[in-house]
Amino acid sequence: MAAALAGASLGVYVLVLRGALTLDLGVGRSIRPMGPLSWDIAAPRELVFDVISEPYLGRTPRAVQRKLHVLERSEGMVLAEHYTKVGPLVTTTVETVRFERPERVHFRLLRGPVPYVVETFDLRETAEGTRLVYSGALGTDLWALGRLWAAATARVWETTVKASLDAIRDESERRANRRVQHPPQAATQ
Repeated sequence: MAAALAGASLGVYVLVLRGALTLDLGVGRSIRPMGPLSWDIAAPRELVFDVISEPYLGRTPRAVQRKLHVLERSEGMVLAEHYTKVGPLVTTTVETVRFERPERVHFRLLRGPVPYVVETFDLRETAEGTRLVYSGALGTDLWALGRLWAAATARVWETTVKASLDAIRDESERRANRRVQHPPQAATQ
């Protein structure tokens, strides 16, 4: 009996970790903040916004397809699956992503390893380019047990966000440098 219970518990754990089972009980819900974290990017705000939005609103590049699959697009909003490697497993989240050009991108979790996540990327113009500020909130159920799960999940979540935003910074600055080095040619008559 104990072995069967342990096996069932492990099975539920793996399903929750993979994002295949979301336990949204609404009982003993705790919300914890994520961030704020910020990046200074030496690129114009419009360009940074384009780098963030292109894989969602345009064609998803092949290199990004192992991390992102857009299920449905509409003007200014998508429904997307995000894939994150966690140890030997891949966690799948399903999120809405809403775009407010050029200053904000909103994410809302619909399915994943926790029942509640909202996140925002705020893009603020600076003299040097753009400051990208990430903030969010993660919620779990079941009081102290949920808070333990939230701590583990938030650690992986924020590490994943940091890696994504480092890549956004690098790509935005690469494109900005390319524009400076190779400005568009004026049309001749």
